[in-house]
Amino acid sequence: MSHDNESHDKVLSLTLRVWRQPTRLAKGEFKEYKVANISVGSSFLEMIDILNEQLVASNEEPIAFDHDCREGICGMCSMTINGIPHGPLQGVTTCQVHMRHFKDGETITLEPWRARPFPVIKDLVVDRTALDRVTQAGGFISIRTGSAIDANIIPIPKPVADRAMDAAECIGCGACVAACPNAAAMLFVGSKVAHFNSLPQGKAEKDQRTLAMVRTMDAEGFGNCTNYGECQAVCPKGNTLDFIAQLNRDYASAQFKNFFRSTGKQRVMGK
Repeated sequence: MSHDNESHDKVLSLTLRVWRQPTRLAKGEFKEYKVANISVGSSFLEMIDILNEQLVASNEEPIAFDHDCREGICGMCSMTINGIPHGPLQGVTTCQVHMRHFKDGETITLEPWRARPFPVIKDLVVDRTALDRVTQAGGFISIRTGSAIDANIIPIPKPVADRAMDAAECIGCGACVAACPNAAAMLFVGSKVAHFNSLPQGKAEKDQRTLAMVRTMDAEGFGNCTNYGECQAVCPKGNTLDFIAQLNRDYASAQFKNFFRSTGKQRVMGK
């Protein structure tokens, strides 16, 4: 019992190297700050809140960072901690990282996502709407699923349902892009495509969805996947390269069908 109390009362003094960039077009730089009396029970975002309170009290500009639910379900808390998106722990978002995982006197470096499709808005905040545009290109089912009586009675094997649910765990935080040396969004797109393409309701638009999302991904400036595997290492929901493999198969199949549709039309017109 005394050991638990001692651990709960333990505090840290830290040095923070934080990327400060006032606007998208401004030149950014690292600035160093000292924080003390940080409880090991605090979350990482609470620690930044404490630093911001100090900055405001000193009439300095607080550090801008994204945050929302603080429950690991939205991915808003996107930042790079000591070179790792979301920090040193696997399977968690930044808001789920607690200060007990750091050492007293440690220097912690905070940066925004580093990827060309994610331009910095301010400090640690980046524009991730490129992912939204990829989703809008095909991450939906246009048929009226609520009135599709036949679709609702089609039995779905449990392994298929489980795979779709696993893919749907992607929260679109962009950590996979930030970790990839090529700034590839293949794990994100693969997860979205696998989510819809695996279920009967999504198969009607499977080819159209896959082609549209991949084309939009390329147009947004994301790089190509070269199987580094950095994406799955930092994914807070544990999505794996298997979804990229499925995306490649679905894309090849859609391209093949699209080619023969177009050549068939040309032959008919030629006659």
